[in-house]
Amino acid sequence: MKPRIEQVMGHGLKQGIAQKFAATVLVAIGLAAPPAALAETTAAVDDATALHVFLVGKVLTMDPDDRVVNNAAVLVRDGAIVEVVKASAYEIPDDAEVHDYAKGWLVPGVGECHNHTAGALSDLNDSVYLTNPGLRTRETVVPQSYEVDKAQAGGMTTALLIPGSGTNMSGFGTVVKFKGETVDEMILRSPGSIKVAQAGNPEGYWTGVGRSFMNYNTRQTLESARDYHLAWEAFEAGETSEAPEFNPNWHEFRGLFARDYIASVHTQIYQVMMTTVDMLANKLNIKTVLDHSTFDGWKIAPLVLEAGEDNVITINGPRQFHFDRTQRKMMGNAHRWWQGGITKLGVNTDAPVIPQEQLPYQATIACWYGWKPYLAIAGLTRVPAEALMVDDIVGTIEPEKHADFAIWTGDPIDPRSHVLATVIEGDVVYDAERDGRRF
Repeated sequence: MKPRIEQVMGHGLKQGIAQKFAATVLVAIGLAAPPAALAETTAAVDDATALHVFLVGKVLTMDPDDRVVNNAAVLVRDGAIVEVVKASAYEIPDDAEVHDYAKGWLVPGVGECHNHTAGALSDLNDSVYLTNPGLRTRETVVPQSYEVDKAQAGGMTTALLIPGSGTNMSGFGTVVKFKGETVDEMILRSPGSIKVAQAGNPEGYWTGVGRSFMNYNTRQTLESARDYHLAWEAFEAGETSEAPEFNPNWHEFRGLFARDYIASVHTQIYQVMMTTVDMLANKLNIKTVLDHSTFDGWKIAPLVLEAGEDNVITINGPRQFHFDRTQRKMMGNAHRWWQGGITKLGVNTDAPVIPQEQLPYQATIACWYGWKPYLAIAGLTRVPAEALMVDDIVGTIEPEKHADFAIWTGDPIDPRSHVLATVIEGDVVYDAERDGRRF
């Protein structure tokens, strides 16, 4: 199984593993009886490495070949996908654990790129300054919360938990999985993004500010962080002999300018979005995720294509339609982005503005207004994984990727469907029959 992006092993844990290894050797050569703790450890390892077979009616792999496998068996071991096979041609081993959802649809876990549900709204004051580069949501992540329970019931497995949008820069977001008893167990990447709000809320900061000053101030903040990163790069390359002075405000930005994580940008209305693409993606060379992308934002589709969809990914929501006064008709936002040539297109809820478990309904509404159903499912699964730069481990059903998926009663964007089970790293974290429907 591939490791998590962030994985920490302390000295105490290493020491404990060494002690258990020594005890195992003594038992093996007959000099000691297996202690209870060792027996429990061995049982846990055996359970973790057991083969789990998920029998389903249909698998939407969402892989590069867009494979759909009917009457399938998905094989999972040690938290990772081993293979997807036809159930009729596969002989299940006697020691495998079978999960029978014979009529269900198995789909990659739903991903959310714009989610404000880390902690309570009072846990992080992200409106101290117009730009707040030193703040982050990592300390506000709450495991096993009400929000986590709801997310699991909605088939969600991964999310970017971000600060608010009241200022132009509210801090660093955190990419999490909706599983785990501790914060460290939940975290997939930290920082997961720098949260920028180009306009639409920050105008109300204190006595009010205009877009010209907001853009100037945001650019100055990012340029200061970039210059700090470049100074460290020069030192590390041996081009300068003296290390720059450590600055906690700017140090975590080094990953942003190394393109290890993204800028997630609250941006909407085409004039504002033009500035976002021009400033962040083109001039500062930051990998940019356009979050919201509503109203008439779809008009900048040519600029996104010119910048490159590997450099700029578009996430639309939670408004899925807009009355365009210039054409005097209702527009489906996702449909117009797609018509403009945008292929990497997702949806968001801006939770808790829209409850995060209702993310698939955003895709449903987008389809009602003209988007294509299969593209909408990609917008819930594969595209968010690419946007959050975790598509090497999640987002599709492929061998060696994490076994993160949901099993639905039918098509996920059909509002009559609901989740039967949600699986994260091979563990059934939610089962509707076992746990009861949560919404």
